[in-house]
Formats: sequence, C-alpha cells, structure tokens
Amino acid sequence: MTTPAHTTLKSAVPAAGVLSAREAVAGTVRDIIADIRQRGDAAVREYSDRFDRWSPEQFRLDAGQVADIVATVPEQTLQDIVTVQDNVRTFARRQRESLTDFEVETQPGVHLGQRNIPIGASGAYIPGGRYPLTASAHMTIVTAKVAGVERVAACTPPIRGVVPAATIAAMSLAGADEIYVLGGVQAVVALALGTETIGRVDLIAGPGNAYVAEAKRQLFGEVGIDLFAGPTEILVVADDDADPFVVAVDLLSQAEHGPDSPAVLITTSEAVARQAMAHIDELLVDMPTRDFAGPAWRDHGQVHVVENLDDAYRLADTFASEHVQILTREPRQALESMRNYGALFLGEGTCVSYGDKVIGTNHVLPTRGAARYTGGLWVGKYLKTVTYQEVTDTAASAALGELCGRAARVESFEGHARSGDVRAAKYGTAELPWTRHDVRGVAADV
Repeated sequence: MTTPAHTTLKSAVPAAGVLSAREAVAGTVRDIIADIRQRGDAAVREYSDRFDRWSPEQFRLDAGQVADIVATVPEQTLQDIVTVQDNVRTFARRQRESLTDFEVETQPGVHLGQRNIPIGASGAYIPGGRYPLTASAHMTIVTAKVAGVERVAACTPPIRGVVPAATIAAMSLAGADEIYVLGGVQAVVALALGTETIGRVDLIAGPGNAYVAEAKRQLFGEVGIDLFAGPTEILVVADDDADPFVVAVDLLSQAEHGPDSPAVLITTSEAVARQAMAHIDELLVDMPTRDFAGPAWRDHGQVHVVENLDDAYRLADTFASEHVQILTREPRQALESMRNYGALFLGEGTCVSYGDKVIGTNHVLPTRGAARYTGGLWVGKYLKTVTYQEVTDTAASAALGELCGRAARVESFEGHARSGDVRAAKYGTAELPWTRHDVRGVAADV
C-alpha cells in the first residue's frame, strides 16, 4: 500500500531496547510455562504468591463465596453491569443468527453440508492491574455463552491483594461456570494446559499485559486464542469540521490504557491538529491517569496532516489501527473508503470508550497491524465451522470415483486414486485398473 503525501507535526519516539525487552519477556514466560507443565498446581501457587502476593487455599470461588462478594457491590453498579451485558448479548445473538447451518445437493445424490459447532470449553482472562476491568468479562464470557460454549472458566487477578468484587459480579452475571481469582501468566498456562484443580480449555480469550500476551502466543497450537494482542491503539480521522477539544479528549481516553498505547491523529486541517495538540497538553496537567496517558502521548503519539479525506483514509489504512474514530462531516464515507481497522466509530456522537465499555460490540480487537488480516473477537470465534458430505446416488459416486482416480494420479497419490477406482468399478461400468489380492495373495475380483 502506497503511503500518501502528508505533513507530520508529531512523530512517535523510537523506544530503545524494545527488542531486548521482548526477548526478556519471552524468556520469562517460557520458563513459567515449562515449570507449570512439570509441577502443575504447586508452580501456579508459587507464581501467584510471587507476582500477586496471593495464595489462598483454593483459587476457584464456590457459589457461596461468589454470592457473598456480589452482595458487596452497589446496586447501581450491578444494574449497569446487567444493562451493558444485555447490549453485548443482543449484538452477539445477531452475530450468531447470521451464521447458518446448511445442506445443498450440488448434483443428484451428492449432499454437502456445513455446521457451526461450539467449542467445548473456553477460558476468559479478565485483567486487573490497578483497577477492576469488568468490561472484559462481558466480552469474553457473554459472547462465549451466546455461541453455546458449555463450560467457561474465567480468571481475574486480585488487585493489591483484594478480590475485585465488581469484576467477580460481572463474571457471575455473564454466566461463567468457574470463577478463579488468579492472574498473570500462571492463569493463562493453567487454563491452557490444565492442572490438578483447573481443567484445560480449548480456547483462551481476553486482553492482558505483555506477559499474558506472550503466554498466549507461546501456547497457541496447544490451545486456541482469540488473537495476538498488543497495547491499545486509537487513530482519529478528522476534517476541518471536527471539534479539536473532542479530538484531544478522545485520543487521551485510549492513551490512559498504558504508557505504550499509540494515539494517532490524521486530519485535513492543520488548525484542528495544532489546537488538538494544545488541548492535549492542557488536559494532561491534571488528568488522574496522566502517569500512563502522558508517556503514551509523548512517546507514541503522532499527528499527520493530509491534503484531503481520500488521503486521510489511505494513510489510516496503512496503520491498520485497533480503533479508528471518524470525526468528519460525513463519517459513513469511511465504511466504503477504509478496509484495515479493528472497529470503526462513526461521528462525534460515538466514541471508542463506548465500544470499550457499554455499547455492545466486542472490545477485544486486533493490534500491531493485525487488522490487515483479521477482525476482533466475536461469537464466531467460539464456533467451529465444519463440513460433511454424503453421496447417496450410485451413478454419482461412480462418476466421482473416475474423476478422483484421474485427479489423484496427477499428484501421484495412488492410494487416493484407488479409493475412487473401487467406487467407479462397484457402482459403475469402469474396469478396476489394478488387481486386488486376498490375504493369501490370490487374485480376487471386486
């Protein structure tokens, strides 16, 4: 993809030592996986105690413990969780309804079909860090349950040694079958491999820090994952009609995720760009999360000015950003003009924060350019689309047998060819082109 001409008002600062830092993370994760693979629960407990200072008698909460914890959550918070989960559930159900099983008779007696079968068990990782992140419970548990997953095992870490009550409530209300207060690499590995007390799952979904993301990457293959994730990203496309203050607020809304979260502005208006940058500087002064948002903007923020919106959309596509917000006069033009994004947010009336927290679409989305080839987490991720075949007409089987014989021999697959030959001879008029021998080595007729 050709990068259109543009003027850069702010560039990202190349981070020193990124490669060595990633290698260090990968090495640490590799060691933890090997240890848990060998020692199971004992290793999980040691890592939980080391990293989270958390080592209860059991990590899984029973029904009574869950009920007691949920009872401590304010009623308004519970009502809000239910409302948001209803939004997520409604959209996920429409996604599920869009996936239909079918069977077609492609020719007389040849029946081909497709079925969408839920996986048996999924793991939901709900990160904690400094604050409870209830929204991830909605996205990873509700969506799995709508897909028909029988068993959902959900993990979340303690926060400074305390069980995050609102997150536990969200996990319970979402329909999790098992709830564990367990975080980090040890949680992901336990779900992926299984231990004496934690059953293995078929797929793990949910965001996390660099160590969690690396654990999912290394375990992919032994277990399915939603996608390879990196720091949260936002890209705003704005024209001269955009409100610079709104642009600034929305960029910082995602920068607060972490000090390595990219925030990018592409605009046709230098005036909007410069005013937005000035607002960002002002907003950061007393922003409660400036310890994350400040470094993110300083080191990973970018501002580019282009000639027109066509160039803006083309440049935005080269980023393939996780979240793309369109603040223009006619925002729906982006639906036709762009192809590389995790999710689009159209017009000033919406924002990325709605998608993160309340609106109902899934917030687990591709980062680091992965939007070039994949979308985000959705109900279909929890389904296996499988096919089946049945040939009930003997003439059709004979014809397919002759075709299979010829096609397989082009590739020198004689065994495949013979499977076709047998049916061509048994159900049609073809001669068997090779001799069958019985167990005594005596030639026999088909």
